Formats: sequence, structure tokens, C-alpha cells
Amino acid sequence: MAQFLCKTIVTVAVILSLCIIPLLVMASATPARANLTEQALRDAADYSASRRGCSLLVVQHGQTLLEEYPNGGGTRMSYQIYSGTKAFFTLAALVAAQEGLLHPDEPVANTIPEWRGDARRGKITLRELMNFTDGLDPAFHLHSDKVADRNTLALRTPAVAPRGTAFTYGPSHGQVLCEVLRRKLASRRETPFDYLRRKVLDPLGIGTVPHRADAQGMPLVASGFRLTARQWSRFGLLMLGRGTYGRRVIVQEQWFAQCFEGTRVNPLFGLGFWMNHGAANKSARETDIENLLEKKWQQQDWHGRCICRSAPTDLVAVVGSGYQRLFVIPSLDLVIVRQGTNARFSDAEFLRKILRR
Repeated sequence: MAQFLCKTIVTVAVILSLCIIPLLVMASATPARANLTEQALRDAADYSASRRGCSLLVVQHGQTLLEEYPNGGGTRMSYQIYSGTKAFFTLAALVAAQEGLLHPDEPVANTIPEWRGDARRGKITLRELMNFTDGLDPAFHLHSDKVADRNTLALRTPAVAPRGTAFTYGPSHGQVLCEVLRRKLASRRETPFDYLRRKVLDPLGIGTVPHRADAQGMPLVASGFRLTARQWSRFGLLMLGRGTYGRRVIVQEQWFAQCFEGTRVNPLFGLGFWMNHGAANKSARETDIENLLEKKWQQQDWHGRCICRSAPTDLVAVVGSGYQRLFVIPSLDLVIVRQGTNARFSDAEFLRKILRR
């Protein structure tokens, strides 16, 4: 009887161990979802405010952990998000792709016959427009409100580098994309901005937003949106949902995932979004994205860099001038909106404070 009980106990122990081991493996594979501490939130808020931050909104697991508006900010106040605008038009283009209106890898010249036969521009694809590897001159003059027809002027932008060999961040690419969308949508009698509003902004509950349009009514794709912190956070929740907001699929995941594919010339940048996967390399250099973008494109080196070595590698950022930031960390189920009025600010230092790393 004793031997039988002994064998039974051993058998049960083996069965339990076989059940527990997979559970432990599953637990170790589960992304970290640690909650942020009150002190970490306070430190990050104080840091942002001391650098002329006007809004800071932190949402984790769908709950607002912190919402503050220092330095004259307010819940209903909207601020320029500058280059954060680009990501909205990227999603509009991907919605058009899932509807069969276009394909990211089709040549721009399919829609813009003016480029056919051009040795360099004739083979540029829509994807290369969105990740800034098309070789076009940045054409910063397109930012000016004195330009009456940005799209037409953008189509005249010369190629200054072969496709795929340089990252030439600037407004030219977005305005060419805008013209492609304008022509694709012409039969529907819908403008690129109307399409964006109907397909992205309205489903997010944002609706029409203040933006910069030229005399032809075409939006400045590279900049111009004004959003409140709460409005911008909805875009962050869409990112957490991999293209789904609430129960509504805005961008199918197969298309949405393409936003986060870096390129050989700039591994940090996908289609309108900046990524932190370089932090997996212990020797990666933390980079002030805005500082590096201020250099001429020929002097920029994006290799071996990351946003923050201490932050999770799945961190994604939408970046606007003057340190307007939307941070999204899927593994922490976290969305952070930070808006300010152009004072020195460090993404890496801020993230270390809020993540306590």
C-alpha cells in the first residue's frame, strides 16, 4: 500500500510539473504590463512642465492615469502637432490601398503621367514617398503659406539622389502623395482631406480639424493639424489596436503593420512613424530626432540609433516639431501625449522618468 501511494504521489507530481511548466513558459512570454507609479508620473509631468509643456496625457489599459495642462494649457486647447500630421495621411493612403484604390508599391507615374520617362522619378513608388527614400529634394519652401498650389509645385521637385539611397525628410513627398490621392479620388468628387476625414478622423470621433490648406484647397500633408491632447490620444489608441479603434477596423492589420517597417537608409522610420527597435542593440545611440533632422540630409546618419535605450523596443513615436510627441508602447498597453511650446526636451530622459528605468 505504501509503495502504491508513493507511486501515485510521484505520478501526480509529474503530471503537475508538466502542466506548470507550459504555464511558466507562457507567463515568461507574456509582454510586461506593469502599471506606472504615481511618483514616476509626477516626475515625468514636472520634467515636461519645466520645459514649457502645455499638455500631458497618459492612458494605460484604457484608463487615464494623468492629465495635466501646465503653462496656460487646457483640456479644450488644441496645438499644432506639426509633422505628426504625416501619420494621419499615411493611414488614409493605407485605407485607400485596402479599398483597392491604389497599392503602396505602384509607381507614382501610373497616376502622374508627367513623371513617365523621367530617369529617376519615373520609377518612384508610393511607398518610397511615404518613407522618404524616393530621392526627391525635401523642398522645404512648400511649408510656406504663400505657395498657392503646393501639389503642382511639388510635382516639379527634382530627384537629388537615386531611389533607396537617401532619407530626404521634407514636405515634397507628402504633397506628391496628396496629388496622387486627388487624382485617384477625382471620380468620386472627394478631396484628399475629405477622404481622410471620412475614413480616419470621423471614425476616431475627431471630425474636421483645423489644418493648413492652399488656394486650391489642398492640405499641407507634412504639417498643419491642430489637435487637443485627447484627440491625439485616440490616434494612439488606434495604434494600440493595430488599426482598430474600439470595435471598428479603420485600417486592416495587414496594411497597418507596414507602417513599422524601417528602411536600409533609415531603420528608425517606417511610414510616418518612428520606432525604437534599435534599442535592442546595447551599443545603440540615443538620438534627438529633431536635432538630427535639422542637419542637411547628406549629413544625417540614422544607423545604430534609437529613441531611448531604456524603453521597450516596441515603442513607437509620432514626432512633431517643438517636441510634440505621441508615444505608444504596446507591451505596456500605454499611450502618452505630450505637447509643448518649443523648449529643450529629451525624449530619452522623459521616457526614463515615466518608466522608472
